[in-house]
This record gives sequence, structure tokens and C-alpha cells, in this order.
Amino acid sequence: MGYSWKDIRAITFDVDGVMTDGGLIATDDGSYLRVFNAKDSFALRFAAMKGYILAVFTGGDTPGVRNRMLSAGVPEENIHMRCRGKLEEWMAFCRQYGLDPSEVVYVGDDIPDLPVVKAAGIGAVPADAARDVCEAADYICDADGGKGCLREIVEKAMRASGKWKFDPNIFEKIY
Repeated sequence: MGYSWKDIRAITFDVDGVMTDGGLIATDDGSYLRVFNAKDSFALRFAAMKGYILAVFTGGDTPGVRNRMLSAGVPEENIHMRCRGKLEEWMAFCRQYGLDPSEVVYVGDDIPDLPVVKAAGIGAVPADAARDVCEAADYICDADGGKGCLREIVEKAMRASGKWKFDPNIFEKIY
């Protein structure tokens, strides 16, 4: 094991297949609906409160996804939508924040995520990720995409660094 959960400073991830189960509902107006797991969003907001840098890299580009990322604590400037060639944008993000890739976890589920999964300090995947991505991953979640896999990753990093502790006086601020 050549990685360390306690050294993680940034949590980066894909949307479809990670924060959702990958399913899309096509509406009559041509847009798509997704279902997000609230536990993932809670964990992200808590991580942001504890100083973790959050960023999303997704091929999608919808107001609904953008709004969900903002409500989960991802800063506007770290929402990378319509992302093609994820590795290049991910490396630029690392440089922008002065992060060594070893300090960053990336959670992805499919072939477009593969280069970033390989480059990240910890490349993590949901339990139901594509086979090639699983084979390249440092960590395979117990949970499937959209079923709490991102929560699992956030908790793992925060517990390793001793930051998964709740102060009842600030608990309500993360909602």
C-alpha cells in the first residue's frame, strides 16, 4: 500500500456513477434528471468545514448538477463541467492549490476517469465501477455509485486524520 489516507488534503470526484448510480431520466424537454445520495453531500459539506479542498470533474453540464455541487460545498471555481481530458484539468487544479497528487483522492467509475484514478494519491472507485477502472484503483469502495461510496471515501480520509468529529454547537451549520 503506497498511499496514506491521513495525508489527503483534497477530495475530487466524478458525478455520474459516483454521486449518482449512473442512471439518467430523460425528460420531454431534453434534459436529464439524476438522483443524488444525501449522505454523500453531508460528508462533503463536513469535509469542507474541516478544511478539505473539494472539486468535481464531470462530463455533464446541467444547472441541476451545478446547483447540487454548490449545495454540497464544492466552490464554484472547482466545479469542472463538460470536462473532457480529465487528467489535464485535474493536474491544473492540483497546481492551482499547490497540491501534490499524493495528497489528493479521486473517485471515478468509468474509462474517462481512468487516467486520474491512476494519477491520484488514492484512486478510488465505487464497488460497481467498470472493470478496467477497478483494476487500476488503490481502493474499491464497499458501496456502489450513488449509494454512499463518496461518503465512505470522505469518512475514511477524515477518520484517518482524526477530523471525523462532530461539535454539537456547529453541527447544524452543515445542513
